[in-house]
Amino acid sequence: MKNFIYILCVLIFVVSCQEDNLDIPRDENGNAVLTDVSSTTSTGISTLDNEFTVTATLPNAKAGDVFTVECLQLQLHPEGGNNQLLPLAGTQKTLTVGSDKKVSVTYNRTQTKLNLPTNYVTVTFAGATDHAKQKVEMGYASTTTKPKVGTKEVDVARTAETAYFNVTVVPKSAAYTGTLVAKRKNGTNGTWVNVAGSPFSGTQPFLVPISGNDFAAGKDTMFYSFTAAAGTYTDEIKSTIIVRDPYFFLKKSAILTLGGSSSGRNLLINAAVAENAPTAHIAVSGSLILKGGSVWLGAGHSIQFVPTTLAMYEANNSNNAIAAFEAGVKSTTADPIAGQGIYVFKIVNGAAPADVYYGLLKITNVVPGISVAFEYRIGNQYAHLLVIQ
Repeated sequence: MKNFIYILCVLIFVVSCQEDNLDIPRDENGNAVLTDVSSTTSTGISTLDNEFTVTATLPNAKAGDVFTVECLQLQLHPEGGNNQLLPLAGTQKTLTVGSDKKVSVTYNRTQTKLNLPTNYVTVTFAGATDHAKQKVEMGYASTTTKPKVGTKEVDVARTAETAYFNVTVVPKSAAYTGTLVAKRKNGTNGTWVNVAGSPFSGTQPFLVPISGNDFAAGKDTMFYSFTAAAGTYTDEIKSTIIVRDPYFFLKKSAILTLGGSSSGRNLLINAAVAENAPTAHIAVSGSLILKGGSVWLGAGHSIQFVPTTLAMYEANNSNNAIAAFEAGVKSTTADPIAGQGIYVFKIVNGAAPADVYYGLLKITNVVPGISVAFEYRIGNQYAHLLVIQ
């Protein structure tokens, strides 16, 4: 017991000594002074900008306080060793805090030696009453999406259809009013050529076309370059696209249940509907044999099936699947327990070419007399992506 009391006293003594030695600002009465935290904001800088501004809010300073501001940059120390953040010659300035407790400083590219994306400086504010710092990194002015059809990104397929890069140019200093030069080359050793329509101008994003037909036979890789300019400055970003064989864009799953509100399926939006709904592209009624919904078929629409294999389903090559359908024995119904339970299907949902949908269907589960579950792939045209959800 005496040993325990002794150890406890030692711990209390150590803790009290540590508290007395803490470096905490105190007022004339010895009370701890709690200070606010400074903050900074910056306009930033891109490859198309000449300068940037940093504003520091210094809550612990007062109007009239003098602060020294300078830029630090990774540099080799005069005595050698690794690069270190060291003051950048010619960037030191003296600023006076205003009544709003803020100071602002502006530097240009020459002063800060910011020339390439990822180059950066750290702007420091130092005074007797407060301090602050802000990292400013040069970034690209331009950005691009993957190829898109409307709002949907796609993997480019070897078809005649066109998708579009959505390229945006946004300098920090002002809205971009120049043009965009787009070039492409097919293969590493290919020749750079202008993309059709280049240079692009007007409303952003700039829509730069890409088609599977742009790729030569045996050359699957296309390199793209997008260049914007403002005065003497240029901004270039690049993108690499690998084309693929035509494919069904979307994969979904569904369950059809005999009777009730889920005996049919709208395959375009993957929604459960009744067998007699006007959008029941596939349905069951009386048995688990798959067919078109009665009202939908009565409106002049159709669905047909051709048996296929698991290898065809997993390969997901829409050209091969369509060819197999056209060469196969077509049926207006599909037995979920016949063969491998895998089918190529064709839906005619209207008179326009874009209203014809091919797809692949794979049965995944059958509960006799109750339900049938399946996966399906659908959408073999870019235009379908504007309809299928």
